[in-house]
Parts: sequence; C-alpha cells; structure tokens
Amino acid sequence: MTDKRTIPYHAQFKRAVAAVRDEGRYRVFQDIRRKRGAFPTATWYPDAQTEREITVWCSNDYLGMGQNACVVDAVKQAVDSAGTGSGGTRNISGTTHYHVMLERELAQLHGKDGALVMTSGYVANEATLGVMSKILPGLIIFSDEMNHASMISGIQRAQKAGVCEKRIFKHNDLTDLEAKLKAAPKDAPKLIAFESVYSMDADIAPIEQICDLADKYGALTYIDEVHAVGMYGPHGGGICEERDLMHRVDIIQGTLAKAYGMIGGYIAADIDIIDAVRSLASGFIFTTSIPPSTAAGALRSVKVLKMSPHMREQHQERANALKSRFRAHGLPFIDGDTHIVPLMVGDPVKCKAISDDLIHRFGIYAQPINFPTVPRGTERLRFTPSPFHTDAMMDALLDAVNTIWAEQGLARKQVA
Repeated sequence: MTDKRTIPYHAQFKRAVAAVRDEGRYRVFQDIRRKRGAFPTATWYPDAQTEREITVWCSNDYLGMGQNACVVDAVKQAVDSAGTGSGGTRNISGTTHYHVMLERELAQLHGKDGALVMTSGYVANEATLGVMSKILPGLIIFSDEMNHASMISGIQRAQKAGVCEKRIFKHNDLTDLEAKLKAAPKDAPKLIAFESVYSMDADIAPIEQICDLADKYGALTYIDEVHAVGMYGPHGGGICEERDLMHRVDIIQGTLAKAYGMIGGYIAADIDIIDAVRSLASGFIFTTSIPPSTAAGALRSVKVLKMSPHMREQHQERANALKSRFRAHGLPFIDGDTHIVPLMVGDPVKCKAISDDLIHRFGIYAQPINFPTVPRGTERLRFTPSPFHTDAMMDALLDAVNTIWAEQGLARKQVA
C-alpha cells in the first residue's frame, strides 16, 4: 500500500493557488449581508470584528427582485405551506405544484409549448447542450467564441456523449458563421449556440440574421438569454421578445437568478424537445429539484415583471445615466447597447487594487473581473446599475473612480 504522505499532494494544491496569485487574479470573496428594503446597500464584514455599510455596484440581481416584498412573501408562504426542500429529484417526489406552475408560466412567457426548470442556469446549459448528441447523432454544434463557460462545458459533454463536432465562429460574425455552415455536410444535423446579451462585453447578438442562416442551412437555434430575461421585451421575455423573434428560436435558455432574484435555470421549447431533454439529460434527471419556496418566489417574480414595463424603463434610464457620467469623464468603458457597464482596466493587479480601494476607502463594491472570465489583458470592473441606484450614489461612484484613476495614472478617452 502506498502511503499518501509520500506524494506531495498539499504542495501541489498550494502551487496551483500560488500560480493564480502570481498572475494577480486570486479571487477574494467579499463577506456581505444584503439589506431587505435597502437595495443596493449591504453590510460588509472585512474581518471578524468589523462591519461597514457599502453600496453594491456589481450584483446580478439587476432589478432588486430578491428584495421585492411580493417575492419575499411568496417564498414565506410556500415555506409555511410546503416546508423547505423539495424532497427529491423531479422524477422521485421532487415535482411539486410550484414547479409545474412555474414551468407553465415560463413556457407562456417565451411563447413555447413547454419549459423545464433546472437547478441553475449553468446546469440548464450544460445538461441541455450536453445531451444533444444523444438525441441527434452526428450533430455539429456551431458555437460563438464568446459563449459562457456553461455552454462550452455542455458542448464538451456532447462531444464525449456521442458523435458530435464543435465548430467555433468568430463573435457575432455572420460571415464566419455562414462560411462554417456552408462547409458542413448538408445532411448533418446542426445547432447554432449563442447568447443574446454577452454579459462581459455588453453587446447583443444579431439574432434575426442568425435565425436566417439557420433556416438557410437547416440548423436548430439555441440561445442563452440569462442576462436578458426579465430585462427586455414588453413582458420581460428577453431580447427575442423585444425583437419579436421568440418563434424563430428553437430553444431559449434562461435563469431565475438574475433579473428574477432567485436561483435556478430553465429551457423553453417545443414540447418534443422538452420531453427529450427531460427524459435523457443526466444533469436534470439525477439532481434534487429546486425547493418549492424557490419555485414559488420565481413564479411570483416572473408574474410581477411581466406586468412591470416601468421597471425595465427605469433600469435602462439608470444604466444610461451611468454611461453618460462615464462618457463625460472620459473613462474607458464599453459603451454598449445593454444595461451592463464594463470599465476597462487591462491589468489584473491594477484591477484588483482599484476594487480594493473602492470598497476600503469609499464603501463601494465592484468586483474585479479577471481571467478566465475574460481574456488576459482585458481585465475590468463590471458595473450593473439598477433602478435603485440614485444620482447621489452615481456621483459618489464617479468621485471615487476619478480619484483612483488619477492616483493610478490611468488613461482616459478624449472627451469631445
């Protein structure tokens, strides 16, 4: 028997972490407690003895629905009615009435026959894309080069699970996508996987033109709308709803963890697609379902946002207000068409230092975004203004960023 003490396991773990530290991208988890009714403020615990009040600028709870009184009440009522956990997988006692109602609501939201709720957006992507080669032998998946890690993982799983090829096309590049589709065998099953809103670069896919290419070359379409559901469209159905394209996309994937303020992911599609994924995807079959209280809260949140276009309007106004301030001060941000405002730094050490300065000196929390979330050399701070970020909060943020930018000697854009 080999004594495990003869193998330097712990030293290897330490070396792995040291390499991340040496690159300046070691991640520190900020210990915070959100304040119900006071979004976007929170209490920060920098150490075991200290508490400080901060303003959070990097939350994916884009509309503050995790603090919404109607949603909180729905969660409480479900706990009082059904208890906490679901009690099993969806196949073994874990399908509660809350899950069924939520799936009906999501299917209706996206104009589809059915929906399938999973434990997270990551799992929804990985499980659904990962099972496609079992359903469609010989499948070729055309993947945007900027797709989320969960989509990449799902495609890799599909490659392992069956006969499947992956062909990566340049980001939002229709010419490159068409060239790759044209080069593929005409009789091969094809699927184009892409996102609507790309969360790190704040841009939007040319959905209609991708659907046109899918029609031309006989491909299915799979879109990740996690940063758009609840946020865009008359009822919060995402960019596809906003552009009247839901009927043209075969599989719409979304999350309950961002605009809806809960946790969980889902797909919406034709009932035959839903049934096949439900029956064959191991990531769905073999995991305990989300708690009934979570499903109830998500259901309430979806319903509230369907009837709240004013919240989406307020959110866009706030995002534009922050962009206008950054623009006026010549700060090098990506001036995109979405609610996400990435402030570019381009160095992992400086990015972390700026984030540390913001929270320690100014009580402003903006997490540094480094590799592998973004490519090396494109490190950034990603700001996500909500309808509840006031002008005073924005002015305080600009004062802090301008101070740090000057101290660090960082470049600015020329202001016209």
